[in-house]
Amino acid sequence: MAALTPVSAAPVAAPVRTARRRPRYWRGAVLAVAGLYFLTPLVSSFVFTVHVPNQGVTFAAYSGILSADGFTESLFLSLSLAAATIALALLLVVPALVAVRLGPPRLRAVVEIVCMMPLVVPPIALVTGIATVLRWGPEHFSRTPLYQTFLAVQNESFPVVLVLAYTVLALPFVHRSLDAGLRAVDVPTLVEAARNCGAGRLYVILRVILPNLRSSLAGASFLTLALVLGEYTVASLLGFRPFAVWIVSVSGAEARMSVAVSLLSLLITWALLLVLSRAGTGSSASVPTAGPSAGPSAGPSAGPSAGPSVPAAGPSGTAPATSASGPAAAPTSVPGKE
Repeated sequence: MAALTPVSAAPVAAPVRTARRRPRYWRGAVLAVAGLYFLTPLVSSFVFTVHVPNQGVTFAAYSGILSADGFTESLFLSLSLAAATIALALLLVVPALVAVRLGPPRLRAVVEIVCMMPLVVPPIALVTGIATVLRWGPEHFSRTPLYQTFLAVQNESFPVVLVLAYTVLALPFVHRSLDAGLRAVDVPTLVEAARNCGAGRLYVILRVILPNLRSSLAGASFLTLALVLGEYTVASLLGFRPFAVWIVSVSGAEARMSVAVSLLSLLITWALLLVLSRAGTGSSASVPTAGPSAGPSAGPSAGPSAGPSVPAAGPSGTAPATSASGPAAAPTSVPGKE
């Protein structure tokens, strides 16, 4: 008589208690306080622009903006300076950070310190040094060809000196945004894979690295745009009149118009933020594959889209390999399925 094996009882699972979700009223309270904090100044400014004592509600402050003297020129100048600053800042920072990722790690601290220096130096000190250098032109280089360069960078229609100054001021923000994006990307692996496929250095940066940094590039561009549109100190002390300086100059004679223009500039900045955020939300580019051949998952159903056949074996006597589009391999028996 066979011995009976005792059967152990299966452990009984403990009853799962569904915790009731309590309504979190503090979230709504925080959002309400934040909304009041941001919207109260905007609503107050809007009421100030449309309500005139003893006259009632009027939109004259908004209707006269486009016809105001210097509005179009100053806004176009600020947007042009912002575009040039964004291009120059990205052109300087992106290759530097990629080279640092591929080079010795000790260079990262050096690049970070250099890019963070504008946060330590006040803008008033920066513009004082720029004005001192610009005075060297008529004082020391008036009889040299370099004097024309000093005049060209101070052209009022497009002051290049402001682009250079704004690029220096934007370096900390651009560096932080791009550095955060590069930390999430395995740059050495991507570069090595692209170079093994025959890609050049410029192709690697433009088609492999930059598509993986869309959100970081959009963030850096927006921060630079906001900086240029709102910068007043450097442009005012150097004697130029971009959008921020024009708003301050108009506020003395047309207070309501200056506040209306400030609100419109805020709306323009938000609109550009949405455009840049939409540009930054794209699928990251994948590393280019080596050749058109099909991957290992391509089976017999690949058809004519599969890669070229493997060439026959050489004189060693091994059997030639069949192509992906050739006859299917014999099925392998699975244990338990015979």
